[in-house]
Amino acid sequence: MTNIMEITSLAKTFDGTAALKDVSFSVRKGEIFGFLGPSGSGKTTTIKILTGQLKPTSGDIYIFGTSADKLQGEKYRKRFGIVTDNTALYSRLSVRENLKLYCDLYDIPVGRIDEVLALVNLSGEGGKAVSKLSKGMVQRITLARAFLHEPELLFLDEPTSALDPVNTKHIYEALNGFKERGTTIFLTTHDMSEAETLCDRVAFLNHGQIQLLDSPQKLRARHSNGRLTVKLTDGTTVDIDNGKGGAQELYQYMSSDRVQSVHSNEPTLGDIFVEVTGRSLV
Repeated sequence: MTNIMEITSLAKTFDGTAALKDVSFSVRKGEIFGFLGPSGSGKTTTIKILTGQLKPTSGDIYIFGTSADKLQGEKYRKRFGIVTDNTALYSRLSVRENLKLYCDLYDIPVGRIDEVLALVNLSGEGGKAVSKLSKGMVQRITLARAFLHEPELLFLDEPTSALDPVNTKHIYEALNGFKERGTTIFLTTHDMSEAETLCDRVAFLNHGQIQLLDSPQKLRARHSNGRLTVKLTDGTTVDIDNGKGGAQELYQYMSSDRVQSVHSNEPTLGDIFVEVTGRSLV
């Protein structure tokens, strides 16, 4: 599978303090790659470097097969979309007027505005002034703007942090739709359930360094205790080995019609992060 990004030994220092230390990873074309960690771990700094908003202290960055320092100008900007905490929306203008500015910039038909507003569950809200919108609505407008030109590569920094569960679900559906059409998504979040829902692979970032990198499924399997929890019809629970001995024990419970439910004891990504880093995700 082709890598759309290759990052080697990336480092960034601010006033003598290291924000990123020897960070290396690659992102495959068409995957959702999660860059996970608590606030202050270096996630936003990484996105700002990858999108040209910050210069790295050291390291090599290749995007679309080209060194990042050579990816300049309008042609490159049209190939990616970005959502960060800096909305850069014009508060006095309406939603539609804001999005039309970007249609003009990227030479996109204005009919695309209604399509992206539907993707973020804001159909019919185009006439509202941005200054009158809630924080969650502003977040969705920022996402809609990033979706307008259907970029090859999307950088999303905590994209659902201000959203309720219903609108979060709409965004997840939109992101999966982009992925199906070949868009690569680089997602930073401290929401491990979001990462488990969306991401093909995840990297755990802690104090500016990557601690683990793999698919959520492989990480959970690797850190599983290899046991099953069986809840019986009398309300009691028993733990059994996930092996031949446990299979015989489970068969005995099932043959006597005593099993209410069976669960594997795989940890969540949040559990694994705490185990590996010793840090909470807030």
